[in-house]
Amino acid sequence: MGALIPVVDHAVINVAGKLDEMQQLFTLLGFQLTPRGHHSLGSSNHLAIFGENYFELLGFEAGNADKRQDLWNAPLGLTGLVWKTTDADGVYRHLQSVGLAGDPPGSFSRPVELPDGSRPDARFRTVRLAAERVKNGRSFFCQHDTPELVWRSPWRQHPNGAVDISALVIAAADPAAAAGLYGTLFGREVIDADGQGGYRLQAGKTQVRFITPQRAAGLYGPVPAGENGTERMVALEFTVSSLSASADYFQRSGIQTSSPVPDTLLISADRAFNVALLFAAS
Repeated sequence: MGALIPVVDHAVINVAGKLDEMQQLFTLLGFQLTPRGHHSLGSSNHLAIFGENYFELLGFEAGNADKRQDLWNAPLGLTGLVWKTTDADGVYRHLQSVGLAGDPPGSFSRPVELPDGSRPDARFRTVRLAAERVKNGRSFFCQHDTPELVWRSPWRQHPNGAVDISALVIAAADPAAAAGLYGTLFGREVIDADGQGGYRLQAGKTQVRFITPQRAAGLYGPVPAGENGTERMVALEFTVSSLSASADYFQRSGIQTSSPVPDTLLISADRAFNVALLFAAS
């Protein structure tokens, strides 16, 4: 296949056995979540669907803690950076060619509850970067065989006004090394220095940023640290349709926000399950 074009498909928030609690929390934070889905692999989820991307609350229900245990060993919070593809097999060959291949592509599905009472299966094929190259989580490609069962218009309306994930932030003591992994994956020319010691990768509507933990703390307040000083995904930023409407929603809902940067609203990581959430108008 030709050069890969980076586009973020979704972000994964590992909630492990706290699905009920996190469904309540993220609903309160103003995200419309999809009905709970149950993967054929044993995990369960809720999604917050936006225009081009979404985030996933991924966990397990009682009795399934022994399934997909590799997922639950990751820290709680933001642990998945997922890229779009229409050719998982081609991606795997590319990963082999650049020395980043993990396991071959795998397939799974989950039933989707639709308003008419039907339950068609959403089907996926995923292929993961080598696990040892991604600390504190996973980075993989997702091929949606049934995208119409994910990006449904009624699910894209969020009380807090969010319309897309505009940034995913990775804190790393060595931002150049953390960004270099994706330079190997997509080509070094897609990685840009940000002029402040960090790096950025534009991936569709989402910018992936690599900054130091100190800078992350300055932007978002206290954020979780990676194990043994390794990198950690720490924040999501969202474009909203109206910042004043978002502020009104948070005020009515009793959600504490701050504005560390002008014309933004921040929900700190300690109020959003280890993930700092920043909202800004387009």
